[in-house]
Amino acid sequence: MNKISVPFDPLPKQAEQPVRARDWIKVLSEYRDPSTARSFYELGITIGPFVALWALAWWALSVSGWLALAISLVNGAFILRLFTIQHDCGHASFFKNRTLSNWVGRVLGVLTLTPYDVWKRDHAMHHSASGNLTQRGIGDVDTLTVAEYRGLSRFGQFKYRLYRNPIVLFGLGPGYLFFLRNRLPLGLMNQTRYWISAMGTNLTLLAALAVIWYFGGIMPILLIFLPSTLLAATTGVWLFYVQHQFETTHWEEEPEWDMHEAALNGSSHYVLPAPLQWLTANIGIHHVHHLYSRIPFYRLPEVLKNHEGLADINRMTIRESLINARLHLWDEDSKRLVSFAEAKAISPVS
Repeated sequence: MNKISVPFDPLPKQAEQPVRARDWIKVLSEYRDPSTARSFYELGITIGPFVALWALAWWALSVSGWLALAISLVNGAFILRLFTIQHDCGHASFFKNRTLSNWVGRVLGVLTLTPYDVWKRDHAMHHSASGNLTQRGIGDVDTLTVAEYRGLSRFGQFKYRLYRNPIVLFGLGPGYLFFLRNRLPLGLMNQTRYWISAMGTNLTLLAALAVIWYFGGIMPILLIFLPSTLLAATTGVWLFYVQHQFETTHWEEEPEWDMHEAALNGSSHYVLPAPLQWLTANIGIHHVHHLYSRIPFYRLPEVLKNHEGLADINRMTIRESLINARLHLWDEDSKRLVSFAEAKAISPVS
């Protein structure tokens, strides 16, 4: 994986590229305006197939439960894309009208099992403190430094290893997060606004499931709703993980931490095949998104096309992402993410 601090090789006739991460802000601001027509188009070509596949899977129940299950798993990809559109709504980058963005986000939050206003607040905190070792814990995958891990008791180390185990992180974790944890505004329990968001999402979801049960019984829930949602949740958690968990990511303690440097150098450019890039709504171009979150997802490829230097920063292939999944601890001396085995081999400072 290639981490480059200074972009290079600009397009012909292109102005000299910024050297510092914060200097990219002015350049990227040119891409921030969404097109209302394009946004409605992207919403339509996502929610249309989602509804059609739901209907097809329901019909398929009369033929074969396995066929219905297969169709529902395909539909998981469109739930994931709906989540990324909800994500853009949360950044006010999908529509110019913030009220419209918020209400579209709230409706999509029912389909993705995510109370929109609660998630929007937590995700904003993630953006404001990403890569900050002094302010960890909100919207992040828990990550300890080598020194912090060594300072834990044996039981504490066991719990951290258990948490970072792929079976827990990508197997049990997504189901817990979307089916259970999202049902309550944890961390915001004393604020009415977030209770309304969580309970409003829950009640609407419950009503939808009741209608499904009334007309189709339990099987549409077991073979269509649950599998498609769980697959989307698992894929979403994986994408979030690889966007910040890689060997040369960027973490710093305050006051050395800089938000713009952390955004650009602490977020990956996950290079995916074209169909997967479409289904994930370009979320793999995460370093540009973190540096300027107001850019609509459908304009992110335009940024890379016009600024080739950005395309070369923190590039990660699918194969590299699988290798990076074995890295669990941040080594503050070498400034890289390391495995438990590598951490054990590092001599503690005397």
